[in-house]
Order: sequence, then structure tokens, then C-alpha cells
Amino acid sequence: MVRVSDNGIGIPPEEQLHIFDDFYRVDKNDTNLQMGGMGVGLAIVRALVEAYNGRIWLDSTIGRGSTFTFILPARQVDHSFAAVP
Repeated sequence: MVRVSDNGIGIPPEEQLHIFDDFYRVDKNDTNLQMGGMGVGLAIVRALVEAYNGRIWLDSTIGRGSTFTFILPARQVDHSFAAVP
């Protein structure tokens, strides 16, 4: 299990549903935020975590920050062998 936390502005609940979507950016029209990026970073992270049979999620509170947590299994199932009749 890995957790990454910040003490930032937090992510509104209605935005949290889409935070791992491709090209999604929170408050893209808010000129006060001045954030760069294309909105693909978290989508890539989710794809990598899921490729290894893991799970990722977000806990966030407005005004208090966000915590991203992901888990990966300790062992992967080996599907490389062929079944012998």
C-alpha cells in the first residue's frame, strides 16, 4: 500500500468521480489555480496500477487536502504457461 498526501485545496466531491479519467482537469476554467498539464497523469497511474491487478482511490476534503492510495498484490498470477492436454 502506498499513500501520497497533500495539504492543498482539496477536490470537490463532484470532481472526484472523474479525477482518473483521460484528459480530465479539476477547475480547468479557474484562472486562480494556474495549473499546467494535460490531465493524463492520474489516468496513466490508474492504468498502470490496474495492469498489475491493483486498485487506486482518492480521499479528499475541501480545504484540507487529498490522499491518493494504491495497493498492488504481493504476487502476480503467472499466465505464461500453456495447458498440457
